[in-house]
Amino acid sequence: MKKYLVIGNPIDHSLSPKLHNFWIKQNNINAIYDKKKLNDDEIKNLIFEIRENKISGINVTVPFKNKVIPFLDELSLGAKKTQSVNTIFMKDNKVIGDNTDIGGFESAIKKLDFDLSNKTAFVLGAGGVVPSIIYALVKMGASKILISNRTESKAENIKKLFNNLQIVSWGEIPEFDIIINGTSVGLDDNEQIDLDFSNVGKNKLFYDVIYNPNQTNFLKTAKKLGNKFENGKLMFIFQALLSFKIWHNLEPTVNEETIKLLDI
Repeated sequence: MKKYLVIGNPIDHSLSPKLHNFWIKQNNINAIYDKKKLNDDEIKNLIFEIRENKISGINVTVPFKNKVIPFLDELSLGAKKTQSVNTIFMKDNKVIGDNTDIGGFESAIKKLDFDLSNKTAFVLGAGGVVPSIIYALVKMGASKILISNRTESKAENIKKLFNNLQIVSWGEIPEFDIIINGTSVGLDDNEQIDLDFSNVGKNKLFYDVIYNPNQTNFLKTAKKLGNKFENGKLMFIFQALLSFKIWHNLEPTVNEETIKLLDI
């Protein structure tokens, strides 16, 4: 039986095992997918288990998306550009790091019929999945990408990866067509992003990478202001689909049953 894992710290909240095991069962694959809380000093040994074929694939979540890179042999173009890895596998005796967050975000936005070409995107946060979102925004033709982070130096680090990025001081709300919450603020129901969106106007898309809870305070604000809003559930499903395809060489079905599976 093949073994797959998602690693992170914390990891209890992850719904990856629920989704992957559902698809594994649906496609009669002899495999199991589990989650593992990891510390930094355990990364090397875990990658060694992939080399030894004890583990067939790993998904990577916060805070290890960048930390795993020194232990890998090769990176996909997207993983290299974003310096972020969320999917690991063996190919031709090499341990490869890939980034399916990019395609996951792209597919989620396309599903909304939101055309990003010549649009201004405003990204909040500078950790975890943010480089992947920015890379996807570039690929989808956004004309201007703005970033704001409470600690500005972290936004500066991302600007080193993407030259055309414009940094906005935390607290300022520029003109935008789509705003993306790439922070973890909202995982707790009581958490609120301390920004004033009251003057942003209508017909904006508020997008939150968080999918649990279903509607963060960020999205509730968008609703109250009469704007469009979407959580990160489809992005999560599509990035998982791309990982599944890499590992098992088949594309699982995404339908209402899949989406309801993640309702908590």
